Parts: sequence; structure tokens; C-alpha cells
Amino acid sequence: MGSISMDQETIFRSKLPDIYIPDHLPLHSYCFQHIQEFSDKPCIIDGITEKVYTYADVELTSKRVAVGLRDLGIRKGHVIMILLPNSPEFAFSFLGASYLGAMSTTANPYYTPAEIKKQAMGSGVRVIITESCYVPKIKDLEHNVKIVVIDELVDEHSTCIPFSQLSSADERKLPEVEISPDDVVALPYSSGTTGLPKGVMLTHEGLITSVAQQVDGENPNLYFRSDDVLLCVLPLFHIYSLNSVLLCGLRAGSTILLMRKFDLTKVVELVGKYRVTIAPFVPPICIEIAKNDMVGMCNLLNIRMVMSGAAPMGKELEDKLKEKMPNAVLGQGYGMTEAGPVISMCPGFAKHPTQAKSGSCGTIVRNAELKVMDPETGFSLGRNLPGEICIRGPQIMKGYLNDPEATSSTIDLEGWLHTGDIGYVDDDDEVFIVDRVKELIKFKGFQVPPAELESLLVSHPCIADAAVIPQKDEVAGEVPVAFVVKASGSDITEDAVKEFISKQVVFYKRLQTVYFVHAIPKSPSGKILRKDLRARLSSFT
Repeated sequence: MGSISMDQETIFRSKLPDIYIPDHLPLHSYCFQHIQEFSDKPCIIDGITEKVYTYADVELTSKRVAVGLRDLGIRKGHVIMILLPNSPEFAFSFLGASYLGAMSTTANPYYTPAEIKKQAMGSGVRVIITESCYVPKIKDLEHNVKIVVIDELVDEHSTCIPFSQLSSADERKLPEVEISPDDVVALPYSSGTTGLPKGVMLTHEGLITSVAQQVDGENPNLYFRSDDVLLCVLPLFHIYSLNSVLLCGLRAGSTILLMRKFDLTKVVELVGKYRVTIAPFVPPICIEIAKNDMVGMCNLLNIRMVMSGAAPMGKELEDKLKEKMPNAVLGQGYGMTEAGPVISMCPGFAKHPTQAKSGSCGTIVRNAELKVMDPETGFSLGRNLPGEICIRGPQIMKGYLNDPEATSSTIDLEGWLHTGDIGYVDDDDEVFIVDRVKELIKFKGFQVPPAELESLLVSHPCIADAAVIPQKDEVAGEVPVAFVVKASGSDITEDAVKEFISKQVVFYKRLQTVYFVHAIPKSPSGKILRKDLRARLSSFT
């Protein structure tokens, strides 16, 4: 990734050359563009039923679901909600909506009824595809939307529609829909750098660009092969899994093994049975694998790539994980829903890999630009100087749905998307994230990055998980405090935790207080819910 000075701005670009991106296609056509090469090959394996769907099956069923959705009144520009755990029906629904030029807003099925209702009403949902067990959560919406259930548990008095009605429709009746590159196809919800969740408008061109930035070209930055088996245990309702696992896997002709949820015993069993080669994880999963003595390396030897994203992973954790998966390249990516989502990626994942530094998020994706902006002055910064990461390129979001004010505060007039993340680019063109703008702890003006302390804490054998947040202090302004989950059987004390950290950090990074808790609250993507911890802290003080 070279740096270019443009009107006193330092702009960073990928080391890899830009590539041709077929952005004239709709997303589904792009994903299935090379289907003739592997139409009879396994595309999706259901980890529960172990039913195998070939690429031809997935394409055909998606077309049928598109016709079924049209029969329910869905047209171009309409919104469906996919309220599902990982399942083949998730993929069929998303791709089916794409064929119609419709949008899919994805939601966590564990949301409360109020959270689901707010997203559904805010995005103008007309059809919700879910499971019977979640129908009670959307009862308030049944007069405004049509409800489709995938598990067929529909009694004679139910107004729900069985998914089989969609998947058995006549694909020959699929209408020709004119879809423009700028049309929105995915509508995930994100809080962005601050505020309440907002609908992130991702277009056909944007998602195609993002997938191409990863898996296309002579030297793909994310080298998926058609003989790879991808483990999809991260939730598809999150953009990381939807983009970098499902869509990238489809484009590359890989096999995608779907799991509804993370269960360590089941993961190890299926990874061994289906000879999984690609394992996209988040740090909490990495921690559990690394620290569980029951997980041997025998079932993990086929894994050649471990992709970690959504939260930082420290060197200590990487080293422990490497012991369990000696044949795997371990690396991190960095992204944000609004960025489409991938911003940078480990160069060790490329077809012709290069070594990445521990703790690095890799180098910026191709066909994009990155700059580091001083949050105080707004000026761009050179190498090794931390500031707010900004990204520009055709892959970023079109904007927030019905929220021009939030859009303009996130994407500036020059097209730069402001991530709210503090990071820097080093002399070897690698991106390092220090922390979030809002999460940095200021001790007498010194910056204390929570991620750094968290990485140290989880390296302790008696600590299973940890999070660090600021606590107000009259003298220092803010001091770091830790929430710690003890490892099973551990009797570690607060003083021992403090001493462990104080030996490894400068004075202003030492922990003021340690609170022992049963679990660290996290989002489905693995990000620490710091607002929940701040609320808990205020109850302690």
C-alpha cells in the first residue's frame, strides 16, 4: 500500500493493484457468474440436518423464492426482514429478494419484540421470514406484514405462510427486473460511530465491489478456492458473515457449512467431519478454543485459514490459537458495516501471501483509499501517527435510511466515511487500530486504549474474558477499570489482576478497580457492549 500526497493530504492505497469489478451486474448474478464451473458441487451444508444443497440447488431455490415473494406482493424497492439464525432459508431469502430488486433487512432473532418492531417499522418491512418460535415476538406486526415460517409448524388457525409455499413456486415465472448498480440490496442496522441503530443502505455495486476486493483478481486478498469448506458459525444477520463468508464463498465456488450457533463440541465435530479449511471467527470464539484443554489439534489440522474480525485480537491469543491450529494462517481483518464492510485484511490470506505483523489488521483493500485524520484539527496524518481512520471507495454505504443528518455526519462532502476508529498506518503499510474515538480513556491527557489492556488481561491463564472502560476521577479525569470473568476453578484476586497489569504497562494504564462478573456483554458480532458496562459501573458507584 503506497502513500500519495494529494494537496497536503496523505492517501494510502493497497499494495495490490486495482482490479476490474463487474459492477454492471446485480448481486445475485455476480455471485453465480461462474456457476457452470461448479453447478453440481456442494454449495451449502445444513449443520443440523446435514442436508447438502448443490450450487444448482441454491440458484434454483433462490429463483423460486423470488417468485414466491412476488406472489406475496414484494416488488422492486420493497423490504423483507430475515429474522433467522443461520440456515439455508436465510441464503435463499436474501438471494430471492435480490432477484426482485428488493431489500433484505437482517435482524437478530434474539432481539426483544420492541427492537424487532422498531427495525421493521423504520425500514417499512412487508414480509418477515422467521421460525415459529419467534412468531410471538412479532404478533404486533401481523396486521401490517406477512409472516413466513421456515419450519412448517403452521396450524389451521395460523395466518403464517409456510416457506415451502415460496420455495415451490414456479421459477419460470421469475420476472425480468431492471436493477441499477445504485439500488439497495441489503439493509443491516448499525449504530455507526454513535447514536441509535440506523438502516445502512448497501447497494448492489457496493457489495459486489466489497466481495471483489476480497476474492477476485489474479492474487485475491482473501484466497478462497472451490475445494475449500467454509465454516459459517458467525450469524448471517451480521454483515461480516453475510459478506465475507456467504457472498465471498458463493463467488469463489466454495462449500459453506452452516451452524445455527457456536457450540465448541459441535464445532470441533463438524470441522473434523467435513474437513473445514476456512474458519471465520471473532475473538471470543478464539479465546474459548485457545483456552479449552479438551480441544486438541487432531480435528483442526485441515484448517488453513483463521479469519478474525469485529474486535481486536492480541498477540498472546494468537500464539495460543496457533498451538491448536498449527497449519493455519491466523490474521485479522478490520471493517465497519457502513464501509461495506471490509476496510483492511491480513496479507497472509492472499493467494501469494506475505507475513503480517501480530496485532495488525492487514492492509487496505483494493480499489479504495484510506486516510488517517487528526480528530482535533481535521488534517490528514502520515505514517505511525494515530488518528481517525477514514475510507473512501464504491464499496461504502449509500447512506443511512431516511436519515440524511446522520449520513452527512458520517460521510463528508469529499466522500470520506469517518469510522470513529483511532488507528495508524505503519512503515510497512499495515493498519493498526488503537481504539474507538468514544472509547479511549483519557488519564490526565494520556490515552489509555481499552483494547490493549483487554488483550493483556485475557492472556492470563486465570482470566476467561475481560473488558475495560473509563471511570470518572476528580484528579485524573478518567481512570481505567476492568470487568473480569474468572476462568473455571480460578480464585484470582483483584490485587493479583492489578499487579499482573501494572508490571506490563506505563503508570497511567494501571487498573484502578477490578470487578468480577459472570460474563462480558457482547453483540452477536463479538463487540463488547460498553454502554451496558458503563450502566453497571454507575450502579456500583
